[in-house]
Formats: sequence, structure tokens, C-alpha cells
Amino acid sequence: MLCVSVDFRLKPDAFEPFVRRVQRQARDSLQNETGCKVFEVWTSLDRPNEVHLHEVYDDAAAFDLHLESGHFQAFDADTADMIIDKTVMLWDHKL
Repeated sequence: MLCVSVDFRLKPDAFEPFVRRVQRQARDSLQNETGCKVFEVWTSLDRPNEVHLHEVYDDAAAFDLHLESGHFQAFDADTADMIIDKTVMLWDHKL
């Protein structure tokens, strides 16, 4: 299993459109990718322009397929102008 966490810091006024778009991305990933097991969208209670994604894939190959998918490429293009910065971390399941 591979866990991916992504933290986004968004531009002012981008929060609502970004959240709507990333929710669609979550649905697309779960519906269209057999290797995507979890795709959760979290928002900060005390930092209003930050969003955290928690994603779980069967393995690194499944995550690579996610990155190559048309729906991910569209999401990436649609949200590029909304993001100040993002941090991606990959986690390996050891239990």
C-alpha cells in the first residue's frame, strides 16, 4: 500500500472553487482507478486557505497510473492558477 498526502496553500478567493474541483477529482479517482482505495479531502479549521488530501493506492504503480490519467491531468491544469504552493509526501505501509 502507498499513502499520498498533499497539502495545498491556496490563493485568496480560490478556496471554494478549488474544493469543488478537488471533490470531483476524488470521485473520478475512486470511480475510475481500481488501484485507488481512499481519496479524502480535508480542510483546515484554523487555516482557511489550506486543503489536505489523503490518498491510498495499492502500490506505487497504481499512483503512477493516477498521475498519468486524463482526469488528473485535467485537475492539475484546472487548479494550477489557484495554488500558491503544495507539498506532496509519499508514505509506505509497514504493518
